[in-house]
Amino acid sequence: MGLNNLKPAAGSVRKNDSRRGRGEATGNGGTAGRGHKGAKSRSGYSKKVGFEGGQMPLQRRVPKFGFTNINRKEYAGINIDTIQEYVDAGRFGDEITLESLIENRLTTKNDLVKILGRGELKAKLKVTAHKFTASAKEAIEAAGGEAVTL
Repeated sequence: MGLNNLKPAAGSVRKNDSRRGRGEATGNGGTAGRGHKGAKSRSGYSKKVGFEGGQMPLQRRVPKFGFTNINRKEYAGINIDTIQEYVDAGRFGDEITLESLIENRLTTKNDLVKILGRGELKAKLKVTAHKFTASAKEAIEAAGGEAVTL
């Protein structure tokens, strides 16, 4: 057996060369296999996501509640134990800035950063971020470091 005489298993490939909507002689004239009437028989038809055939869609039937504050600020949280891991691995020096956090992919350039207090910090660091929790600030200062708010 060689590559030149390989062929698919018998009956596994069926080629459909028929062209629909090209007259009665083709056997696919008239409605061209689209059935009769309705949106699906028209050209340019595309079903919208969530369309339920004219029935009131679930998205509109379900009651809405709550409030979304358009002025809300989302912060990317980084815990102290994560910072300590990165210090142990040698990824951070004695100063942690937004640039170094972005470099190490802990945040992106558009994120606001909040340092959270989970874990234990052993290294003396100068940490610069947008916000700190009280426990995080306490832990940084207890290790002899400095918490700088932007």
